Amino acid sequence: MTVYELNKYMNQRIPRELSCSWDNDGLMCCPDGTREVKNALFCMDVTPEAIDYAIVNGYDLIISHHPLIFKGVKSVSGDFGIPSRIIKLIKNDISVMSFHTRFDAVDGGVNDALAELFELSEVEKVECDGIELMRVGTLNEEMDIEHFVTLVCEKLGCEHLNFASNSGKVHRLALVGGGGGSYIKDAYNAGADTYLSGEIGYHNLTDCKDYHINLVEAGHYFTENPSLKNLAKFVLEADNTIKCDFFETNIINHI
Repeated sequence: MTVYELNKYMNQRIPRELSCSWDNDGLMCCPDGTREVKNALFCMDVTPEAIDYAIVNGYDLIISHHPLIFKGVKSVSGDFGIPSRIIKLIKNDISVMSFHTRFDAVDGGVNDALAELFELSEVEKVECDGIELMRVGTLNEEMDIEHFVTLVCEKLGCEHLNFASNSGKVHRLALVGGGGGSYIKDAYNAGADTYLSGEIGYHNLTDCKDYHINLVEAGHYFTENPSLKNLAKFVLEADNTIKCDFFETNIINHI
């Protein structure tokens, strides 16, 4: 399957219509669309390290969640930044596809992966920003917030998180991976007692009792990274001969 053929399939599997209006994703870089895809590397971000790894190990394609090109590129220079990455990718004949908010919303995407990870039942889709982005479901059993945040760290692999307690009890959980600070009211209106997202924000956490909901901020990367395996499954649906591997791009440290 060529780069163009795989991109066509992925656009059908993850329709652009599901994207937020402000988003930019899709086929980010394509030196040769007729090149056969034999090896695909999946990562959250197309970092310089990910590109170097793809070059050394002979990958034809990088597929990321966060877009390689988000804002307009106004000049192309090899000195630094996104333009330098694009030049290196083109020189080494490596294409890049990114699937962002439409992968958050699509069935089997980021937020469904989170719902599966926490084994939620009675899962409902909730519209945010004009798309069915949020997932709300019920935990197998009610638990204290302290127990729940320990579970979150175990499930997501994060060593630290921020949380603010309203009721102190967790049973009906709302989920948005990544930056979900603007969707707290949507979570409450959907009947959730707890809202888990990657980024919620200091002031929102401080105001949790005004929102009448427990808030758990587990980190942008950690709430989205589990979904990469599902993204690889989509590619294998198109062509099960493609070798799929993963590269960790989280470079943010805590002391």
